[in-house]
Amino acid sequence: MIKIREIQEKDNSALAKLIRESLKANQLDIPGTAYFDVELDNLSAYYQSSRQRQYFVVLDENGEVSGGCGIAEYDSDNRVAELQKLYLTNTVQGHHLSYKLLTKVIEFANQAGYRQLYLETHHNLASAMHIYQTFGFEELSQPLNNGEHSAMDHFFILKL
Repeated sequence: MIKIREIQEKDNSALAKLIRESLKANQLDIPGTAYFDVELDNLSAYYQSSRQRQYFVVLDENGEVSGGCGIAEYDSDNRVAELQKLYLTNTVQGHHLSYKLLTKVIEFANQAGYRQLYLETHHNLASAMHIYQTFGFEELSQPLNNGEHSAMDHFFILKL
């Protein structure tokens, strides 16, 4: 049975590997992507360092890390959060886990008092963009506040 829970320190190396492999498979192992994020090798410390952040981990039926999705503050003055690092292994794709993760992130965003949820993505990740649009994210013509990842070319916002 697949389980979703909050990130733990023991998840760090598996998540970093999964995210880097996914980015590489989509030709996004380049500067300006999450591939080079400083916190990538220690995601648990990053997400646990603020009550305004959270990362949800997917565990497969064997208890192995198979994906996850995070949320962190982006523009605190305007109560905007950023959806971050939504990745799943091929073995768990097709089970609507992206939708379940997005639902958990949106619930967290509402509880944390955010008004909007922002994300940056790339055209190589067309299936992800479809999921975001299905969830009601609206595409922006440019990054919000100049964006964080310069290689990204699609930007979305969801009003909560």
